[in-house]
Amino acid sequence: MHFVIMGCGRVGATLATSLENRGHDVAVIDQNETAFRRLSTEFSGHRVKGVGFDRDVMRRAGVPEAYAFAAVSSGDNSNIIAARVARETFGVKRVVARIYDPGRAEIFERLGIPTVATVRWAADQTLHHLLPQGSTPDYFDPTGKLVLAQIHVHEGWIGHRLSEVEEYSGARLAFISRLGDAQLTDRETVYQEGDEVHLITERSALPRLEQRLDNPPPQD
Repeated sequence: MHFVIMGCGRVGATLATSLENRGHDVAVIDQNETAFRRLSTEFSGHRVKGVGFDRDVMRRAGVPEAYAFAAVSSGDNSNIIAARVARETFGVKRVVARIYDPGRAEIFERLGIPTVATVRWAADQTLHHLLPQGSTPDYFDPTGKLVLAQIHVHEGWIGHRLSEVEEYSGARLAFISRLGDAQLTDRETVYQEGDEVHLITERSALPRLEQRLDNPPPQD
């Protein structure tokens, strides 16, 4: 999946690293080229210099094709404009903005765009809004090839056997958490509301897996 981040401060750089480590394609926009120095030396995503709410700049960053967009620059006005352009002009469904002013944040939330405050866990909050809900890597093997992750499964799968989820996803079902208890499953175990599903997959396949299970099961 492709993600675009506007603003390469500490929050933006942290987001870019977290998303790329999950196997996603990432583009970072900033009008100050020196800001890209905050990115990890291993970062292989796209660095786009320019004003984050400029439509041409957003196109160069791949916003029209983006799964999600985060506006986390240091300016409320820029973040508000960029988030609205991403949502209203380019049709990006998952959009989040960092807003310093609580009054503005409240108004913006009414527009249906989540906001995060200028707090030290802003990167974690933003990541929560950008990714499919509940998708969290639990463990990487020492080589970094395999990942055990809690994957959000669309509510449309409720009532289906978890073996169907496993077969459809192409991943290995490790266990589920149900009512706070970890449980192993068999081929007849049915997915229930509230279940947390933990799957094992190749790290490179994690973005595809997240996107696949964030949708209801295919119709026969």
